[in-house]
Amino acid sequence: MKISIASDHGGFELKQEIIAFLKNKKYEVEDFGTYSKDSCDYPDFGSKAAKAVVEGAADFGIVICTTGIGMSITANKIKGIRAALCTNTHLAEMSRRHNNANVLALGQNNQSINSALEIVNVFLNTSFDGGRHQRRIDKISKLEEN
Repeated sequence: MKISIASDHGGFELKQEIIAFLKNKKYEVEDFGTYSKDSCDYPDFGSKAAKAVVEGAADFGIVICTTGIGMSITANKIKGIRAALCTNTHLAEMSRRHNNANVLALGQNNQSINSALEIVNVFLNTSFDGGRHQRRIDKISKLEEN
C-alpha cells in the first residue's frame, strides 16, 4: 500500500515520526514536503498529497499541520478527496467505515506521538462498510459537480 504524506512546518516533526512508523510497517511512502521546520504555507504541500490519492498514485494520504484544520480544508478542496481530521482512534475508524475517508488529517499539537501513530494505524486498517453509507458518499460526490 502506498501512502502520500505532507506537512507544513507546524506538522513537520509528527510527519517524520509517521514516515518512520509507516516504513517500519512496510508501507510505501511518498513525502510531498515540507522538508524542514522553516515557515511555509500548508496548501502548497497538502494539495500535492491529496492529488496523489485522486490520481491513483497513492492509496491514502496523510496531511499534518499544527491543528490539522488547514490541511483538512486544503485536502477537501481537491475533487474526490474525503479528508477527515481525526483526534482519536474512534474518529479514525468511523471516518473509514462510514465516510470512506481517503485522506487523514492530523494536528501535531492535538495528541501525543503514540496516539497519532495509533490513529494512523486504525485509519489505514479499517475498511469501508459500504451499504447505506455508499449512498451518502454518492450524494457528497454529486455536491462536487455543482
